[in-house]
Amino acid sequence: MTSNKFRFILVKCYDFTGGKLLKDIFKQTLLYDFYGELLTKHQKKIYEDFVFNDLSLSEIADEEGITRQGVHDLVKRCDKALQGYEDKLHLVEKFHDTKKDVEKIKELTEKIESENEIKYVKDIYELADKILGEI
Repeated sequence: MTSNKFRFILVKCYDFTGGKLLKDIFKQTLLYDFYGELLTKHQKKIYEDFVFNDLSLSEIADEEGITRQGVHDLVKRCDKALQGYEDKLHLVEKFHDTKKDVEKIKELTEKIESENEIKYVKDIYELADKILGEI
């Protein structure tokens, strides 16, 4: 039952986003947040219109005075460039790792508070040192 329910939700999300999966949109958003400033002003405008403003290729093409295929190619090149930056710099990956470590620190801190135990302090120090070493 859960499997079918999940498929239904996934299909509905897919339909709602015009064929783009939500996970793909989330990935594009994260990559853009980290590396978008490395794109040219023209690339940023078209990419933002397509990904964030949900304009169609035709709408962007009309607005920019270029072909629909030109918009499509530019968006694909931007996706490839953003992924290339991540492949080299791993900032999004490091962000996720750091977020997990901070969540673990929070969890350990809550255990100390609720159990009145200081045995978790060593784990917190180790995680903090790890985070500081990566920054």
